[in-house]
Amino acid sequence: MVNRYWLVKTEPSSWSWRDQVKKGVTHWDGVRNYQAANNLKQMKIGDQVFFYHSVTDKSIQGIVEVVKESYPDPSDTTGRFVMVDLKTVKAFTNPVPLDDIKNNPTLSHLALVKQSRLSVMPVDEKSWKIICQSGGI
Repeated sequence: MVNRYWLVKTEPSSWSWRDQVKKGVTHWDGVRNYQAANNLKQMKIGDQVFFYHSVTDKSIQGIVEVVKESYPDPSDTTGRFVMVDLKTVKAFTNPVPLDDIKNNPTLSHLALVKQSRLSVMPVDEKSWKIICQSGGI
């Protein structure tokens, strides 16, 4: 089985890395963008996911892992959207700021740079390794 890599965004005022660490395992719900929802549907158990603070902090805080594949999001009355369950894996020693990612030409292709409003996105293996190294892992 080949693990894939992803990034999920959250506003720290509504769900922060600290909240995630405290909870340990949580569902990732409330996604209402079709492209982001399709990305959730592609996630498999064991896939690794960057946990990104958007809006105020704009940095990757750490890594979570998919522990339950997509299932219906009960907060969606249309029945179109899904959620996954994510488990805390490891905090970055040095959170990786968006500006560092934007200023690295090797990472300029990432959806985090090109599609700034997308909340769930794939990350290629080479970029994953670069960002992990920047984060102190």
